[in-house]
Amino acid sequence: MAKKKTTAKKKPAARKTAVRKKTAAKKKPATKRKSGLTQMTYTVSPELQAIIGAKTATRPMIIKKLWVYIKAKKCQDVKNKRLIVPDASLAKVIGTKPVDMLKLAGCLNKHIKK
Repeated sequence: MAKKKTTAKKKPAARKTAVRKKTAAKKKPATKRKSGLTQMTYTVSPELQAIIGAKTATRPMIIKKLWVYIKAKKCQDVKNKRLIVPDASLAKVIGTKPVDMLKLAGCLNKHIKK
């Protein structure tokens, strides 16, 4: 008679758990690094000064103050909020035709100097 081979089930080898060294957490800088646009101050034309109320400002601050003016004077189109419909003083800066809000910053280039 032939002997049957029995397969003995082997227990899986115990896994060795690697001991990881704790690394020191990277410290975040105390202050944020500012990009070039937020640090550069520009002189503003008299027409734009009448709207934002400052002779010099950074480009982001000019845009923020312009939006405050637009919201306060309700210069956005009622149906399409993306369109800015200029009033008399805003027309001196961006023109008399309605302007898309994404093209608003491009209209300011004539009124901003380094």
